[in-house]
Amino acid sequence: MAQPNQNAKRRSRAVNVLAAVPVLAIVCALIYLIVRTSMFFAMDYMWFEKVIAAFLLLAEGFLLTHGMGYFAEILHVVGHGKTFTPATPPSEETSAEALPPAVVTVASYKEPLEVIEDTLVCLYNINYPNKHIVLLDDTRYDLPGQDPATMEQYRKDVERLCRDFGANLFRRRWHHAKAGIINDFLAYLAGRPEEGSYLYNYADYPFDTNVEYLAIFDADMNPFPRFLTPLVRRMESNPRLAFVQTPQYYTNFEDNLVAKAAGLQQAVFYEYICEGKSIKDAMFCCGTNVLFRVKALLDVGGFEQGSVTEDFATSLKFHLQGWSSAFSSSVSAFGQGPEDLGAYYKQQFRWALGTVGMLRVVLKAFFKNPLQLPLVKWWEYLLSSTYYLIGFVFFIMVSCPLIYLFTNVPTYFAWPEMYILFFVPYIVATLWVFFWTLRKRNYRLRDLYLGQILIINTFHVYMKASLLALLGIKGSFGVTPKSGSRALPLKDLWPNMLVLTLCISAIAWGANRLLYEQTASFAVAVNMLWCFYHAALFAMIFYINRVFKPEG
Repeated sequence: MAQPNQNAKRRSRAVNVLAAVPVLAIVCALIYLIVRTSMFFAMDYMWFEKVIAAFLLLAEGFLLTHGMGYFAEILHVVGHGKTFTPATPPSEETSAEALPPAVVTVASYKEPLEVIEDTLVCLYNINYPNKHIVLLDDTRYDLPGQDPATMEQYRKDVERLCRDFGANLFRRRWHHAKAGIINDFLAYLAGRPEEGSYLYNYADYPFDTNVEYLAIFDADMNPFPRFLTPLVRRMESNPRLAFVQTPQYYTNFEDNLVAKAAGLQQAVFYEYICEGKSIKDAMFCCGTNVLFRVKALLDVGGFEQGSVTEDFATSLKFHLQGWSSAFSSSVSAFGQGPEDLGAYYKQQFRWALGTVGMLRVVLKAFFKNPLQLPLVKWWEYLLSSTYYLIGFVFFIMVSCPLIYLFTNVPTYFAWPEMYILFFVPYIVATLWVFFWTLRKRNYRLRDLYLGQILIINTFHVYMKASLLALLGIKGSFGVTPKSGSRALPLKDLWPNMLVLTLCISAIAWGANRLLYEQTASFAVAVNMLWCFYHAALFAMIFYINRVFKPEG
């Protein structure tokens, strides 16, 4: 009988450790940031050294800020008892009671027919007594350069699939991509259809426009049969809840390295980060595997059509209007991740362009009425809308050791003791929190490291997208390719190869300095180690950029 008490005590001690380490990491971060800032203002640098030092300080400040944001999410999750165990699936209970009508939709833009069919099968199998299925077909059948006969056959095949599975088909006059067709469908539900909009009813029963809930899936995301019932019950318990977001899980996780690394990045986001945001009522929509309240969507005027990440932009509209949001940690749908670097880069470019583009909107809304949202929500939106600036941060962090080894600038690198005293405690505490907490969710360290390798090798994509976003260039929506794995030509990887070459050259030049110079040998050695570390990360681009074929 003593065993349960012992387990409870061990768990309590583990929880206390998990709560204490983020606090320690935050303290180390603040101390390091204070020391670095003091050094910047106290040391007598040349002007060009000041410029480099300022960029490095900004990059370090960015990492420290986002690191502390991550630690804060962990503390919130720990404080609410969601510590180690993965989320349990929702109840399989299928009550016969009357549940509010809901419509499950899948947005499709010229998706492969087999992808649409798989999704329609899963939508058909959703165990919910009062649901409608609608395929939002946003394919451009009128684009020049397409073969008319091929497109007409594709149109007929889509209609055939809908008839086979009793799914309704919605088409409209094209505008504003995914956000546009969702808004046109909302207008249809509200009884004021846009010109050119039409619903083809292929179900065995009439379509009821008086639905209360709207689930949205991307064409390659397949929900489990239990998807709707627990989410609807959660929405019913809180009439101010605008949407509940669920995680994304990639089924090609095991047989494709890019999909695996991308899935691990998703896992980091959907674990503690989303759980922490949900606790603070600051969760934003991720565009798929999500259930909306139709009333809330109509209240904010539908999806934001001026952003390529319409989901993130619409989430801000919900919160500004006083609606709440939530995250359900149970994996309730599965799909396909990007299968090569080309698809991954395209996906990440779109996400970075839209998310960083929202930074201007967030700041404008804040300065217009800072009291419209609690400070914690503004903080969460600031963190989310600046994350993809990480590309510039990586570039600065990689460049500084190169500059020092080649030019001996900035000279403050000649005092690495300061970094050992203040940076090492911070980085050790940070990495320990990151890897240990996710290890408690059954993720392996080497897999998590693979995700970080893919992120750093995407720095140039993030830089380009962020720059365009900051300049106010919106870009266009692009669907992530789903046509198998293809290796990118080396010419498309020139930023990665250039950095790799510079790192190797800097290591060789640093060895030369160690051999012939009599000063600053410790600083040279430390910066050589950084270059070696960066070279190892960028050399992995050749391993990642391979053609991956499913086993069997």
